[in-house]
Amino acid sequence: MEKKEKDFGGTVLNGFLFLFLNILLTLASIAGIVWGIMLLSDDLPGGKVLTCGIILLIVSLIMWSGMIMLEPNEARVVTWFGKYSGTFKETGFFWINPFYSTKKVSLRARNLDAEPIKVNDKTGNPIMIGLVLVWKLSDTYKALFEVDTQTMANAPAGQIGADMRSIMNALERFVRVQSDAALRQVAGQYAYDDEDNTHQGLTLRDGGEEINEQLEEKLNERLALAGIEVVEARINYLAYAPEIAAVMLRRQQASAIITAREKIVEGAVSMVKMALDRLASEEIVELDDDKKAAMVSNLLVVLCGDESAQPVVNTGTLNH
Repeated sequence: MEKKEKDFGGTVLNGFLFLFLNILLTLASIAGIVWGIMLLSDDLPGGKVLTCGIILLIVSLIMWSGMIMLEPNEARVVTWFGKYSGTFKETGFFWINPFYSTKKVSLRARNLDAEPIKVNDKTGNPIMIGLVLVWKLSDTYKALFEVDTQTMANAPAGQIGADMRSIMNALERFVRVQSDAALRQVAGQYAYDDEDNTHQGLTLRDGGEEINEQLEEKLNERLALAGIEVVEARINYLAYAPEIAAVMLRRQQASAIITAREKIVEGAVSMVKMALDRLASEEIVELDDDKKAAMVSNLLVVLCGDESAQPVVNTGTLNH
């Protein structure tokens, strides 16, 4: 989206110079008022002096309101009787026309650790998923004028927000709501896990950086309206919802047991084949088909059993 922020082009003067001049102006106005009162008390025409002193005091008080100070990564949004005049970002102490309205915002990075929410994945399973987000303002115009920051900050009518803290808290609430929506959208596009080992595509559990990149893209699309840039977004919590967690755990355990059994059987068959081949090649003993079947059965029981086999000593002969 097009950036609507622009630099403030009005007159900006050194704040320390105007501080010194304004102190002199304030002292001069007070002196004029005192002198005018003294002239009036002595029945002398001191009305003009008193009037000038009062006018100078009013001017000095107005001039005081033009002092602004900015720290690094802060900005002032400047308006002229409701019209946006630009954003001032220079760091230091300055003076601008006191009839400008300014509102300070922070450009620093902020964290959002969203609480896990319950969503349905692509296969319909309820899961719990949460994210951590780092964001900052990139367009102060959109932040204050494209979204209703004033209402969200509970500010009086006619003001741009209440203060910097209220404005940033209002924007954080906006980010929280939009991050919830983006997280639901991304989570609904993928399955939690490849439950049947069919390798049909990306899943939330093994997606890693690719899922995080898609989440960041969706968040940028949603938050661009408010002039917010996502620095980093990643899923920091992922689990089945409590109502199916126990069932899914048993399913995962069963799947792991089956996989382990497959490996055990594969190894056992290989070992039995090797034993028979060695017996035949070295002519240690001659086995008929029935003896081979019995030997294979006994070896598979020993190799695939969960418990240690109890040996049985055969005192007979193999050949009759």
